Amino acid sequence: MFMGEYNHSIDQKGRLIVPSKFREQLGNEFVVTKGLDGCLFVYSNEEWQRIEEKFREIPLTTKDARKFSRFFFAGAATCEVDKQGRILLPSNLREYAAIEKEVVSVGVLSRVEIWSKDRWSENGDYDDMDEIAEHMAELGLGI
Repeated sequence: MFMGEYNHSIDQKGRLIVPSKFREQLGNEFVVTKGLDGCLFVYSNEEWQRIEEKFREIPLTTKDARKFSRFFFAGAATCEVDKQGRILLPSNLREYAAIEKEVVSVGVLSRVEIWSKDRWSENGDYDDMDEIAEHMAELGLGI
């Protein structure tokens, strides 16, 4: 399980340090793709295989499924960790997530999210958590 929040900078070549706690679980090679809310999603190879299997079961006759599959898989890239613990984020993914310099890596259960620091701050409004918690309880998640 991934959890925690880590701040880093991306260098001019597009390399990002992967926090050691995340590297331990991700291994030396993993998948980065376009995520929701303007961030990137990072999955271990094992988790990525589970996601692929689920998508294979979805009928291609569903327009939303086709569109989401394109969004999710066309932007995906396999990234390898170098000896300094960094990955090279492809330029198309950096552009999508508006990543230029400051980056926040966040552990979220089965994935890591990579955010530009500005977007992370913009999405960090938690004033409505009581209302959201009620909706989560309706989905069967009580804390």
